Amino acid sequence: MLKRIYYHDTDCGGVVYYANYLKYLEEARTEYMESRGYNLSDLAEKGILFVVRRVDIEYKAPAHYADTLEISTSIDKIRNVSVNFLQEIKREGKILVSAVTTLVCIDKNFKPCAMCEEMINGLSK
Repeated sequence: MLKRIYYHDTDCGGVVYYANYLKYLEEARTEYMESRGYNLSDLAEKGILFVVRRVDIEYKAPAHYADTLEISTSIDKIRNVSVNFLQEIKREGKILVSAVTTLVCIDKNFKPCAMCEEMINGLSK
């Protein structure tokens, strides 16, 4: 996924505000899911929700206004109720941010629930 940096993404120092990277990672995970046929709104209507349990993020270098970033997303581990996403944010091949994000599948009552085998296989592609 490509992400262009706008002025509103930056802080008073002219670099991307650190919390904005979490938004970019979220957008990339959503695109990843949709590219495999899983629309999060449609899943929510069926009572299947995903929540972030943990984010382990490492900031290596800053991004700036007008940069174009490439965000890669893959799955490290997938279990019955959780999935670990590996993500990197790069500019011209240089890694700026790396992250591992764990999502948990929950039902309408916010209780962990197992993903069906079809979804586990579909996300693992």
